[in-house]
Amino acid sequence: MTGAPASPNFGERRGGARPEIVVLHYTGMASCAEARARLCDPAAEVSAHWLIAETGRVEALVPEDKRAWHAGAGGWAGVTDVNSSAIGIELANPGDAPFPEPQMAALETLLEQILARWGIAPQAVIAHSDMAPGRKTDPGPRFDWARLARQGLAVMPAPGGVAPPVAAPGFCAMAETFGYPEAPFDVLLAAFRLRFRPRHEGPLDATDMALITDLALRFGADGGSWRSS
Repeated sequence: MTGAPASPNFGERRGGARPEIVVLHYTGMASCAEARARLCDPAAEVSAHWLIAETGRVEALVPEDKRAWHAGAGGWAGVTDVNSSAIGIELANPGDAPFPEPQMAALETLLEQILARWGIAPQAVIAHSDMAPGRKTDPGPRFDWARLARQGLAVMPAPGGVAPPVAAPGFCAMAETFGYPEAPFDVLLAAFRLRFRPRHEGPLDATDMALITDLALRFGADGGSWRSS
């Protein structure tokens, strides 16, 4: 990013933190122009590092080494000040529409650059709903996480794994090992399904247990394995 930042809404990363997480959002607004105006409005006190339009146009709003105001309350893998440790990407989308091909292609290119630039692991590319379960739902059930995972830009659980006993405490333990913050069981289950089993409903089942166990064992936050460097 060169020149003056487009948004004035940022500060210094606290405590010497550096980007270790990428948080994906949808704007939830009618147009990209409307979203950009809000992200650059000092009175709104919100921002993100990047904004990607439906057309695939990518705009830098805040320098990546600065603390943008996009995540809010929540946590991931033991990080509680997510804004200080994350890069935020806003996708122009009203919240109930598919993500167009040009936008997804632009996101893939941007993510590849960010992960290489900061040494961020694919498992640290997360949804806003992951780090703020029960409070946020973006980028929502229409977002194609499997597409990113095929490019090594995010992760998905492997199907067909062996499930431990179906039990809420076990599910919560595995979810928190993967990186989810502490939250009530029903909130964690909803957040997990929003990303990994969109539109699936009903009580906790063996598939939920197998998928969250695979994520925890392969990408768990214990020991900092979610960090690539």
